[in-house]
Amino acid sequence: MTTNLVIAPLLVSFVAAIAAILTRTAPRVQRTVSLLGAVGYTVAVGALLTRVWPANTLAYQVGDWPAPYGITLVADPLSAFMLAMTAVVAPLVLVYSLRYVHAPGQRVSYHTLFHFLLVGSTGAFLTGDVFNLFVWFEVTLMASYGLVAFYSGKDGTLAATRYVVLNLVGSSVMLLAVGGIYGVTGTLNMADIARWLAHASPAESAPVLGLSLLLLAVFALKAGLVPFQWWVPAAYSAAPAPAAAMLAGVAKKVGVYAIVRLGFTVFAAASPGVVLPYLDTGLLAAYGPVLFVMAGASVLVGGFVALDRPSLEETFAYSSIGQVGFIVLPLVVAAAVPDLRAAGVAAALVYALNHAFAKPLLFLVTGTVGQAAGTTDLGDLGGLAGRTPVLAGAFLVGGLSLVGIPPLAGFFGKLLVFRSAAVGGSTGVLAVAVLGAILTIGYVSRTWNRGFWGERPPAVEAMAAPDRVQVAVIVAFAACILVVGVGFDPVYRFAEAAGHVATGAGRDAYIRAVLGGGSA
Repeated sequence: MTTNLVIAPLLVSFVAAIAAILTRTAPRVQRTVSLLGAVGYTVAVGALLTRVWPANTLAYQVGDWPAPYGITLVADPLSAFMLAMTAVVAPLVLVYSLRYVHAPGQRVSYHTLFHFLLVGSTGAFLTGDVFNLFVWFEVTLMASYGLVAFYSGKDGTLAATRYVVLNLVGSSVMLLAVGGIYGVTGTLNMADIARWLAHASPAESAPVLGLSLLLLAVFALKAGLVPFQWWVPAAYSAAPAPAAAMLAGVAKKVGVYAIVRLGFTVFAAASPGVVLPYLDTGLLAAYGPVLFVMAGASVLVGGFVALDRPSLEETFAYSSIGQVGFIVLPLVVAAAVPDLRAAGVAAALVYALNHAFAKPLLFLVTGTVGQAAGTTDLGDLGGLAGRTPVLAGAFLVGGLSLVGIPPLAGFFGKLLVFRSAAVGGSTGVLAVAVLGAILTIGYVSRTWNRGFWGERPPAVEAMAAPDRVQVAVIVAFAACILVVGVGFDPVYRFAEAAGHVATGAGRDAYIRAVLGGGSA
C-alpha cells in the first residue's frame, strides 16, 4: 500500500501558504489560489482517508531514512480523524473570511497566516517524533500570533503579546522535556519510545514520568485548559471572527490530540509499577488525577464566567474553555480504567468534533452580527431572531448542540461523556459533567434571550442585512452539526477506530507500521 499520500495534506497547505505570499500583488489571484489551496487540502485529506479507513496505519519516511533515525510522518485512524475535522472546518472558514476580512488585510498577511496555521496543525497531527511535534507547535504558534494581532490595535497587540509569551514559556518547557526524554530513552521517535518503555524496567522508565507530566502541562496550555487558560479570552476577542473560529475549531485540537497521542499511544506502554512499585499501574495512573483537576476546573471556570459576560465573543471564549474541559473528561476515565481506554478516547473525539463545528459557528455568528449591527454587546442587542431568522436559527443549532439536544452532534458527545463516567464508576467526573451541562444551558439560554429574543433595540432596528455568503457558511456549519447527529453511526465507528490506538493492540500496530516503514 502506497504511503506517499501521507505527506499530501502537508504539502498542499504549505504550497498554498507560499503561493499566497507570491500573489500578494494580484489580490483576486491570491484569493483564488487560497481558496483552491483549502479545497485541495480537503481533497488530499479525503484521498488519505481512503487509504487509512477502516483501521490502517501508514508511515512515510522522509528522504527514505528509516525510522527511528529519520523523520517519519504517520497517518492512522486517530490522525485521520483530526485531519478530517480540519478539512471540513478550514474551507468553510476561508470562504467566510473572503467576505469578512478587509481587502488590504487579506492581501498583506491573512491568507498566508491562515494556511501556515493549517501547515502547523497538519504537521502536528501527522508527525511521528516528539521533536518535530515541538517544531509544528511553533509553526502553529507563529501563525496564531499573527492572526491574534491581525488588527494591530492596542487590545490585539496586548493579547498577542501575552499569548506568545505564555506559549514561548510552554515551548521552552516542552523542549527541555523532549531533551530529557531523549537522554533517557535515546530516541525521539514516538513508536521507538513506546517500544523502549514497553521493554524497560520500572526503574529505567521512572524518569519519563516527570518528563511526560511536563509535556502534559504544555499540551494543556495549547488546549487552553485551566490553569493555563489565561490567553484564551483576550486572544479570541482580539482576533478577527474567522481567525477565532480557526483557533477554537482547529488549533486548540492540536493540544487535545497531543494528550491522546503521547499519553495513550506512547507513555501508556510503560511497564506496570512505574508510578507505585509493586502495583499494577503505569504512567497513565498519574495522568488521571491531573487531567481530572484540569478538565473539571475548566468546565466549571469556563461555565460560571460565561454566565455573565457582556458580549458575544467573551461568552463564547469562556464557553470554549469549558467545552474543552468536556473533551478531556472522558480521557480521565480512560486513564484510570484500562478496559475503557478505547471508549474514552472515542468519546473525547466525538465531543471534539462537535466542538469543532459548533464553536466556529458561534464565533462566525458573532462576526456577522458585529458587522451588520456594529456591536456584539448583549446590552445593545435583542430581537435578532425576528430581524435575521436564518442567522438566529443557525445560532440556535450551535447553541443547542453545545447543550446536547438530540438529534444534534452534541447530544452524542454529551451522551458518551456521561456513559464513560457511569461505566467507569467515576462519580467525580459524572458530577462535574452534570454541573457543566447545567451551566451550558444557563449561558446558552442567556445569550439567546438577551441577543436573539425580545424587543429590538436601535442597533438591531438599524442593522444592515447580513452578508449572504457569511450566513450561508454559518448555515453550512449548522448543517454539519445536524448531519453528524442524524448519521452518527459511521462517525462513531470512525471514532472507535481512532480510539483503538489507546489499546495495546492499537499501539503494537502503530509501532509495526512506523518501525517497519510501511502499513499495518
